[in-house]
Amino acid sequence: MPHYDERLRGIEDRLGHDGPGTPERTAPRGSRRGLVRLWLAVGIVALVAGIVIGHGLLIAAGLVVAGMAGQLFDPQRARPRGRVPRPR
Repeated sequence: MPHYDERLRGIEDRLGHDGPGTPERTAPRGSRRGLVRLWLAVGIVALVAGIVIGHGLLIAAGLVVAGMAGQLFDPQRARPRGRVPRPR
């Protein structure tokens, strides 16, 4: 089975280097904040419109979009998480 473990470790290493956290794949911080604000505004507008109209699906969609955008405003999100070392 050592051959299988080595293949998995190689895949993990490649995924770690090609992941979404690499600088060339992330948008600049300023544009991300602008997009988050836009999605938050869309969510709140959908929520208010759903309340005014009385449409439950629109209320739910507005809550989901506003919640997701609000989660992206979290300042702790930008900090790197502690990684558990893998056994060698």
